[in-house]
Amino acid sequence: MPPAVVLVTGVSRWLGGALAAELAADPSVERVLGVDTVTPGPEALRRLGRTEFVRADIRNPLIGKVIAAAGVDTVVHMNISSTPGGSGGRTSMKELNVIGTMQLLAACQRVPSVRRLVLKSTSAVYGASPRDPAVFTETMQARRVPGGGFAKDSLDIEGYVRSFARRRPEVGVAVLRFTNFIGPRIDSLLTGFLRMPVVPTALGFDARVQLLHEDDAVAVLVKATTGDFAGTVNVGAGGTVLLSQAIRRLGRVPLPLPEQAMAPLGRLTRQARITDYSPEQLRFLNFGRVVDTRVLREEFGYTPRYTTAQALADYGRTVVPVVDRDVVGSVVQTAEATVGRLASVWSSLSQRSAPTPVGGLRAVRDA
Repeated sequence: MPPAVVLVTGVSRWLGGALAAELAADPSVERVLGVDTVTPGPEALRRLGRTEFVRADIRNPLIGKVIAAAGVDTVVHMNISSTPGGSGGRTSMKELNVIGTMQLLAACQRVPSVRRLVLKSTSAVYGASPRDPAVFTETMQARRVPGGGFAKDSLDIEGYVRSFARRRPEVGVAVLRFTNFIGPRIDSLLTGFLRMPVVPTALGFDARVQLLHEDDAVAVLVKATTGDFAGTVNVGAGGTVLLSQAIRRLGRVPLPLPEQAMAPLGRLTRQARITDYSPEQLRFLNFGRVVDTRVLREEFGYTPRYTTAQALADYGRTVVPVVDRDVVGSVVQTAEATVGRLASVWSSLSQRSAPTPVGGLRAVRDA
């Protein structure tokens, strides 16, 4: 049975607005309410169609009156910030993410009309460390529990959602753990990082990156909102790319730096408002993260249209290369070949200069 009245938080951001617009275009959905503290721009408002925008703060208990008065039966929680800079600092970010979610869930618990809750979560809850498995399944936990920031907030939020599900077992709850978004229109942390002309990387590290195209993200959210799936599901595209490959394919210039220099550089880029990367996100750029998507395909019932490589290529259409991609590839291949030859020469010299075995010396003396 399709939802009658849907409330979507965070509609001033691209993804929340895109979801609300898709739902508003569905004639089977009677009413769509879009909630945010910031009014969308004129173009975003036009895109929302018949969505009714409500300027409200989910940290305020008044959000319960909005849900009750409209008779909302489906709530999609998208208003979760991943950047302190975009939220007015880490304190404001935590209040919005954690306190805001608690107030929203308390309102949903009190309103009997609510029968479905969809949470936009993240695969960052699995953390990033050198001890990680090749792929994370939904039943796994982080090998290194995130100590702060967006990932820690997301862990807390998922815990509150599980508690809500125990208190309201008749409500269908879907938790969507998305990998990194990418695409021509969405603005994410990774797109901002890869848009820099010179991309700093940690020397000796080359992370595996799994992406999700913005169109697939919207399609999954629509299906989760209008469907009946309940549970937790990893949402990511098929395949992976190495961070070095992504940088090269976008025509950026890689800048390998000692690992110790990455954290100070991250603070500098945040202060200069170039890109907002926290220590947890820098660990992701070192070690990467890949999730298993069997549940997405077999139980949730969705196969992404774009692979990771195709999603990266579609984003690349909007990025002007700093240097020609073929030139970058040629330089990298030449460097790799040079390193390989040097390693071969070094190995040969090492073998020649190796000490003669004791048995050999005895044989010479006996002769």
